[in-house]
Amino acid sequence: MSAGPDGVPGPPSCDLQRLLLVVTGSISAADAPFWVTWLRESYPDLELRVVLTPTAAGFVSPAALSARLAAPVAPDRWSDDGRAVHVEWQRWAQAILVFPATLDYLSRFAAGLAGTPSLLAAQCTEAPVVLAPALPPGGVRCHAFRRAVELLGSRENVAVAPTRWGVSLTDGEPTDGVPALLPDLLVLAERLRRPSDSVVASLGRGL
Repeated sequence: MSAGPDGVPGPPSCDLQRLLLVVTGSISAADAPFWVTWLRESYPDLELRVVLTPTAAGFVSPAALSARLAAPVAPDRWSDDGRAVHVEWQRWAQAILVFPATLDYLSRFAAGLAGTPSLLAAQCTEAPVVLAPALPPGGVRCHAFRRAVELLGSRENVAVAPTRWGVSLTDGEPTDGVPALLPDLLVLAERLRRPSDSVVASLGRGL
């Protein structure tokens, strides 16, 4: 859930050259075209690939994302021609951002499941993996979310960005389950890449 990409801070310092953005099936996926445009304008030299889950395609069309990306959007499904896309993504990406991350996706990732190419790539990569949960009312306090965050807190290359207060696009009510802004995810990814420069846990695992 999201109130929209308002109040966007300036782009943080980012030395990434190759970024994989995974968009999952929350209504906040509708913000993905904005963020793809923001990434391309803020970091002209950044190579960006976007993966769209089947449920996310119900909130944002692959065509809309492809137009902003100026490249095809990859579906999060196994290739019909036998290509090991998960290995390609795992080896290519210097960081993986999951925005938005549904409770279902977050829970499966925390449990070690790997039923889709993006999950398998995220499970096996040594690069930073940063997730921005997008939660329904009560989701921040539910056992499944708390347990997932606890499990992911033990992974050195993983961070879960804190949710924000905002207005739910589903029912118009205030909610504390709005996903973090994409610049916050980049900050966490850089901290995970350089753990000696700062305390990673202070933001990414403080839920």
